[in-house]
Amino acid sequence: MILCPDIKLKRVTDITPKILKDRNITALILDVDNTLSTHHGQVLTEGLKGWLDLMRQNGIKLTVLSNSTKKRLTPFAEKIGLDFISLGLKPLPFGYLRALKRLGVKKENAAIVGDQIFTDTLGGNIVGLHTILLTPIKPESSLRFRMKRRLERYIIKKLRITDFKED
Repeated sequence: MILCPDIKLKRVTDITPKILKDRNITALILDVDNTLSTHHGQVLTEGLKGWLDLMRQNGIKLTVLSNSTKKRLTPFAEKIGLDFISLGLKPLPFGYLRALKRLGVKKENAAIVGDQIFTDTLGGNIVGLHTILLTPIKPESSLRFRMKRRLERYIIKKLRITDFKED
């Protein structure tokens, strides 16, 4: 199903090298808002720096793909030491394909990590990436987001998507 992620986890730091190795994933394309920080925030989530170091130590290539502007992403990307693609037009495939080219990996060896079914998961599935859906860090307050989150909760329930448990 195109809206169904391969894996659902609570936080980005729940992604382990073993989960990735078991799926032959050697690169992660990371969303920012409500994935690595709160929506439009600049504060790193707890444990993010250490998790990024762990991924690098395990040879996992990393880049950021966001629908946000370059102005919003530049200071955040500098804090975490990652390259980024802004105005990614998710769920359209263009940003994902640019990220794959930049990382130098095949789609079979990459995953998109994000908090939204209708951008991150949908786009990743369209392109043929592995998809990892996270629980949003903090609920957004706008009516548009509240409606989108309500629909996402319905899909998660209807498709019986549950949090992944590692062996």
